[in-house]
Formats: sequence, C-alpha cells, structure tokens
Amino acid sequence: MSTDTQNPVRVVQLGGLMPFVREWLSERYDAPLHEDLADAAGIEVAVVGGGAPAGAAEMDALPDLRAIVNFGVGYDNVDVAEAQRRGIVVSNTPDVLTDAVADLAAFLVVDVLRGLTAADRFVRSGAWARGKPVPLTRDVRGAVVGVLGLGRIGTAAAERLEVFGAEVHYHSRSPKDVGWTYHDSPVALAEASDVLVVLTPGGADTDGLVDAAVLEALGPEGYLVNVARGSVVDEDALVAALEAGRIAGAGLDVFADEPRVPEALLQREDVVLLPHVGSATVETREAMGRLVLDNVDAFLERGELVTPVG
Repeated sequence: MSTDTQNPVRVVQLGGLMPFVREWLSERYDAPLHEDLADAAGIEVAVVGGGAPAGAAEMDALPDLRAIVNFGVGYDNVDVAEAQRRGIVVSNTPDVLTDAVADLAAFLVVDVLRGLTAADRFVRSGAWARGKPVPLTRDVRGAVVGVLGLGRIGTAAAERLEVFGAEVHYHSRSPKDVGWTYHDSPVALAEASDVLVVLTPGGADTDGLVDAAVLEALGPEGYLVNVARGSVVDEDALVAALEAGRIAGAGLDVFADEPRVPEALLQREDVVLLPHVGSATVETREAMGRLVLDNVDAFLERGELVTPVG
C-alpha cells in the first residue's frame, strides 16, 4: 500500500517487532515506525511489539486509531480499559505459542530439580576432572508441581509434567474440570508443592502475586519457576528468600525490569536464568507474525479481529 493520497498509510509499527514482521508490514501496508511518522492522521491500526506501551499517550498521538494488534499472548503493556473507552479494539497472539512456552516451563522444572545447567557449569569449570563429587539432585517423578494459573499454557505445561511422573496441583480463579488437585490460594498451592510454576497473565491483577508469604509457604526444599511475567513475583522477596535459604532455588525466564537482572541472582548457582525466551523459536515467532498479519488484514477488510481480547 503506497503513501499517496489515494492509498494513505493506515498501519503503524510500535516497539521492537522482529525484522521479518517489520518487513511483512512494510511490504503489505507500507507501515512506518511510529517515530518515522510525518502525519498520524488516518492511522487506523497500531501493531505493537517488544512489550512497547500502548496507553493513553500513544492513543492520543494516533487520533484515528481503531485497533491495536499486539505481538504476544500477554498484553499487560496495552491499556485495554482505555482502548475500550475510546472504542479501540485489541488483539493478541494466543495458542500459537502455547507449546513453546509450555515446553520451556517443563524444561525449567526438570532443570531446577535435576540441576542440568548447573551440571554443565560443573563440567566446564573443571570440577569433575579434579575429582570433585557431583552433587545429587531430585527426581521429577513423584514431585508435586503446583501450576499457578491453569490457562492454555498452564494446562499444556501440566500435561507435559504429568508425562514425567510429576503429581500436578494447581490454583486458578476457579476450579477446572481436570483431574488435578485444586488449591484455593497461591499460599495453599505453594505449601503443597515441591516446585511452584508461575503461568498467570501479567498486569495489575497479578502484580506481586507471588510474595514473601507464598515463598515462605514453598519452603526451604521448594523451587520457584516463573515463565509468566516478572511483575507476578516480588523480586526483592525472591532474592531475600534465596539468600536466607527459605527456598531451594529458582528457574526464571522473566524479570521485573528486563533486560536487567538483579546482581544477587547472577551470582547464584541455585538459580537458572534465561533471557525471556519462552516463545523464542523460529516456528513459533513466524506463527505469531502471521497471526498479527491475519488480525490486521481482517480488521482492515471486515472491521473485525481474528483473536480479540477483552
């Protein structure tokens, strides 16, 4: 789509979209980056990536905005309530990343219990060659894994962990029609769990949900795995619990202030640290990009979204 008066630009890119998504949007819609806009008039769709904010300020800057298409299943970066107030619809990219994120969640559970990445560091450091005893780890089979947030990804992660022989417990807003054990609060779930896996949405409703009380309930032999949003875990409370030995360790793919990770975590052998790679596979990111395009196409052609939220 060209930028002349007969075919004005109708789509803009906000934030850190992947190069191939930028290319697709530019080829199909001649969609500029927001900072390159000469005139915001006529922009109907904003495609948002990299967790870039889409709040009142961004909406004010795009007076003709009618749709926000978010690259990602989480949309806590979008002020959905403000969008709805203005009659702006919002979409995300659910389902297509469920398997990749669930795989990673299950991997982190196995890693914190079996110490796989710690064992890799043990070999590379030369400790094994020097005859230092290899530390014993914990079985996954028979471990109680508590899933905090039994949505699409939480359910898929639980199914994978059950294959490993783990006993699955969970907490969500209400009990689900599943064969796993339900607990009525995060504290109760943590108290019953050997590993607590955080898979809730981000946003104000879950900010600091895993706090000092939840970590205390998890106990000195319990592990925390977070593949949700850094905001869901009270990071200061987590560091304090690790330093005091109130929990055994953690596996983290997300952090409160990415890409900055607390220095105290970087120095610990009992913590696995990943750079927010839950959906970071070629196949998954391509599927997410195609769903973004499907949403933009559907909105511009028919005024509707394929995967609306809210």
